[in-house]
Amino acid sequence: MTTVQPETGATYADATAPVSERVSDLLARMTREEKIAQLGSTWAFAVLEGGRFSVRRARPILGHGLGHVTRVAGATSLKAAQVARVANAIQRYLVTETRLGIPAIVHEEVCSGVMARDATIFPQAIGVASTWAPELNGQLADAVRAQMRAMGGHQGLSPVLDVVRDPRWGRTEETYGEDPYLVSRMGVAFVRGLQGGDLTDGVIATAKHFVGYGASEGGLNWAPAHLPPRLLREVYLYPFEAAVREGGLRSVMAGYHELDGIPCHADDDLLADVLRRQWGFTGSVVSDYFAVNDLHSYHHFAQDKQQAATLALGAGVDVELPATDVYAVALTRALDAGDVSEARLDEAVARVLRHKFELGLFEAPYVDEDAVAVAVNAQRHRTVALEIARRSLVLLKNDGVLPLLAEAGSVALIGPNADDARHLLGDYSFAAHIEALTEARERRGLLGEMMTIPDDLEIDESTDGVPTVRDELTVRLGDRVRYAPGCDVLDPSTAGFDEAVAVAAAADVAVLVLGDRSGLTPRATTGESRDRSSLDLPGVQEDLVRAVVATGTPVVVVLVAGRPVGSDFLHDRAAAVLMAWLPGETGAQAIAEVLLGEVNPSGRLPISYPRSVGQLPVFYGHKVSGGRSHWHGDYVDSPVTPRYCFGHGLGYSSFIVEEATVRHPQVRAGDSVGVDVVVTNAGRRAGEEVVQLYVRDPQASVTRPVLELKGFVRVSAAGGQRVAVRFDLPTGQLGFYDRRLDYTVEPGQIEVYVGFSAQDRTLAGRFVISADADRSPTPKVFTGTAEVRGLPDRPGESGECDR
Repeated sequence: MTTVQPETGATYADATAPVSERVSDLLARMTREEKIAQLGSTWAFAVLEGGRFSVRRARPILGHGLGHVTRVAGATSLKAAQVARVANAIQRYLVTETRLGIPAIVHEEVCSGVMARDATIFPQAIGVASTWAPELNGQLADAVRAQMRAMGGHQGLSPVLDVVRDPRWGRTEETYGEDPYLVSRMGVAFVRGLQGGDLTDGVIATAKHFVGYGASEGGLNWAPAHLPPRLLREVYLYPFEAAVREGGLRSVMAGYHELDGIPCHADDDLLADVLRRQWGFTGSVVSDYFAVNDLHSYHHFAQDKQQAATLALGAGVDVELPATDVYAVALTRALDAGDVSEARLDEAVARVLRHKFELGLFEAPYVDEDAVAVAVNAQRHRTVALEIARRSLVLLKNDGVLPLLAEAGSVALIGPNADDARHLLGDYSFAAHIEALTEARERRGLLGEMMTIPDDLEIDESTDGVPTVRDELTVRLGDRVRYAPGCDVLDPSTAGFDEAVAVAAAADVAVLVLGDRSGLTPRATTGESRDRSSLDLPGVQEDLVRAVVATGTPVVVVLVAGRPVGSDFLHDRAAAVLMAWLPGETGAQAIAEVLLGEVNPSGRLPISYPRSVGQLPVFYGHKVSGGRSHWHGDYVDSPVTPRYCFGHGLGYSSFIVEEATVRHPQVRAGDSVGVDVVVTNAGRRAGEEVVQLYVRDPQASVTRPVLELKGFVRVSAAGGQRVAVRFDLPTGQLGFYDRRLDYTVEPGQIEVYVGFSAQDRTLAGRFVISADADRSPTPKVFTGTAEVRGLPDRPGESGECDR
């Protein structure tokens, strides 16, 4: 193809011109074919041969340009420098060999770091939420931004803002848990960290899955969600709205599922009205993978691809991922027939072009291939990963056996997750997704039907360099560690039980590292499309626990899992239970440090921990008429309360609320309320605690939850030290959607609670929002502030830390 360079003086080529003018100028120069190409995408491997860019394969795919390239890093086994080289080659072809020279957006999956062979593997999102430290999630996202940009990436398909209250759903691990406020704080921090202060050096964040995807029937993937309009707005839309209004979110991904009979990819009420008109969102909406065609093939909502194109583009889906399918010939037919307008096409193309100008791609389409190696998985990124892993571990139970003392006797290390690095990683880690590509290439399962993987694509599922729990404990305890796997995660064989029991019987303590194997294939027990009808441990792991407990040796259970798991027997009979989630490449070190007391555990549950599937959904913020069976209360065969409540977590020190007061007994709507709290570390060791602020509206024009999280902050204190926290609580946070579905802050009394979980709390006081007919409606506020300061010791007390 002969390149036609931009005309002299073309506005779109002028870096000093306003973005809106550059978009209009370029759009006016484009043919319909070139416009449609901007709404499409291609798998990176489709333009490769032998791991290198192939002009022969690229020519028919890139001839008219392209909107997105799908996962140069995450859909190949290329090393970081090779990823940059391929990204540059693709951009060079587009810039020099297409008529208008429009670069492409390279997107990657970033649920637990950049899904790339060499990139840092962070803890999975449910573990990040357990830190209750949004600033750490911002640091994680900033590390993702730096690594993606170095490899030539521009858009990350995260954060997952699905509120999840049913841990049967396999993607629970990808979420920030059950509470809309906590999810929003984590989500906004991620968006800001990923996008940075300026998109010319940032990465576009893509909030997903819009909306209610995690509230599916039976916890089943892609199943319908049944969400009445008030619940939808107050719980499930809330984190997305915060990301748009507070975080400056630039992209949204629609959900696979349907709401009240309308698949989300065809729901213009959601995509055009709520998202754009009500919230003022100006970014792009991208499809989830294959989901435009799913309107026809899965939902049977469209009669064919042409109607699927009409419905999706008409509703507001701007870009089809992961490869151009419906937004090609079928979209052309729809435009020819007048089913969807040329104006709607131009709107979608303009949004894609705006992103490309905002990202600076026309001025800097290439990356420095020589610099990428030092930018990807740098020590500073692994340090962030370790800090998150340490703070993500939730000590659920401890009868005093933890921490293990370094000078203690022998330790039996047992379980299928004790010496397998792969099991520390989430479903959107590189190794897990490469397994899925392997399955697709072998044409097994649905993935093989949906995508064609070239036979010459190199596939490497290695987890080399990721230490295991056995590695880290052996470094610290040497030959006092005796290891026996006992069983596999899924395999029903009990052949290893005898060895495990013998090792346990001869030890002073048995550490069982159990749980899940995350991924997308049948070998996985958690992750996308790996939903479970039971919360017991998979395979024969529960039987292994029974066999080891029978030896009489004290048992410590470490759960490496994507969601709450474990039977009554496990949680009742274990001396200690540590939830490690899926802690990533530094997770084994964090686990060993917490077990041995080198780090004081400080993770807190972002999701209620059920006793059994029979009580699902179970969550702290239920209505006053919920959460119990009237009139006896409990189930016939079980308590209605969760095994461990939202916000729960133990440490090796103990904090108490010493004082809690509400400073303003009466305020007007629009004002703020001050809440003062003094907490004391009543233990002898230094530790951290999460001070949590809840409110309750006891009477309103629509029924309200019994408790709502409205603030939280981490505090650190030496043994005996007192710490003061001052919360600023805007009344704009306390509104709800009235009978007309308008956001309102009603006059009335509000109760304020502070504490360390949804159950471990104390009444700080009450205040009244006064009626004021002359004031305009109170705008929604998403968060207040929290200030922490140390206090002097009381006379006669010592702040010394006895470590």
